[in-house]
Amino acid sequence: MTVVGLDDTDSRDRGMCTTYVAARLARRLREAGWNVERTLLVRLNPAVEHKTRGNAALAVHTDADVDTARTLIGEVIELAETEDPRTNPGVVVADGKPEWIPDDVAEFARRAIRTHHDIDDARELTDRHGFATLSRGNGRGLIGALAAVGAWEAFEEWTYESISYRERERWGTDRDVDREPVFAAAEAAYPDAWDTVDRGEGQAVCIPHTPCPILYGIRGDDPDVVESVADRIESEPVASRQLFVTNQGTDAHLEPATIGETTDGRAYCVDGTITEPPETRTGGHVFLTVGDGKHTIECAAFEPTKRFRDRVRALRAGDDVTVCGEVSDGTLKLEKFAVRDLRETALATPDCPECGRSMESAGRGQGYRCRDCGTSADGKVAREIDRDLEVGWYEVPPVARRHIAKPLIRGGFDGPIHPEQ
Repeated sequence: MTVVGLDDTDSRDRGMCTTYVAARLARRLREAGWNVERTLLVRLNPAVEHKTRGNAALAVHTDADVDTARTLIGEVIELAETEDPRTNPGVVVADGKPEWIPDDVAEFARRAIRTHHDIDDARELTDRHGFATLSRGNGRGLIGALAAVGAWEAFEEWTYESISYRERERWGTDRDVDREPVFAAAEAAYPDAWDTVDRGEGQAVCIPHTPCPILYGIRGDDPDVVESVADRIESEPVASRQLFVTNQGTDAHLEPATIGETTDGRAYCVDGTITEPPETRTGGHVFLTVGDGKHTIECAAFEPTKRFRDRVRALRAGDDVTVCGEVSDGTLKLEKFAVRDLRETALATPDCPECGRSMESAGRGQGYRCRDCGTSADGKVAREIDRDLEVGWYEVPPVARRHIAKPLIRGGFDGPIHPEQ
């Protein structure tokens, strides 16, 4: 067996897609008579500075020998958009089964999803284990390529994505996909296939808007289901299709932490109490502050999260929550949150027991008095308040969801869920 990892072949401006390069490699291997056991799509730390949109690294698991794999990857790596100086492809070829990958390479993969690596870290580890490498430019793609090599041994939770690719002459043009069958197929397959569409926003989120080769991608927990959804979509001709095993929809990037342990460039789940209520600022972004008695952190639901902001606006000071997301410039960008306990009462000016009117302050420290009846009260009283939230988990809608973020509908959360579709 041979494991081939590759990364950083695409460009933010010029297109291409590393999944396409991996799919082409898998195709070339099959055409040459070799078996491809699986093609792995690994989403790495979404906070990395040099990422393109999805920060994906790929691995191909094949029974081809190392020399054959190196030859064929040398051919398809030329698809990389190296005219963009920010594109720096990297390839790592490891001899042996994916389950035999050394522990330090698996640990490298785990850290690549939650922290940061330098190119020198990847080079030192590939040299230590005698892995063959291929790179262009500064070789930054070796980081993701090595992480993809170690990913199968590093993680246990996997999902699937069936990606359909466009004919070459159509790249960069508007995609021709019939919207109605997409929504019908998504409805029939939900929840085994998820994040195909966003019903609230009326968008088919499985269709990208970049100049890349992808026509659409269907994600879910069952490989047969995602393939069946792809079969039902009516569109321009599909040039090729590849099924990927992936860590998408797993929350692999999130780590439990206290507020004081958080740092920029990583993603966390932290517990606390809302100390400053939600505030809508310029641009429609919603901010609030969460504290744990020792530290506080600002949290934000940005405008692209759409209706999720209404969930955030419904929170109040005193609510106990768990907040999840990437920390950048000291602010946690909300991907999901859990309401642990809702504040059900608030202090309010008392009403007169005689006439029912709201009392007025009798002066500092003197309580309240009804101007008409002369009745009095010592201070404010607790009054039940209506809440638009319930205890449980809330999430951004599919149109705003990160590839690696886990949809609530997949389950496994420690409380009731309120999923978005």
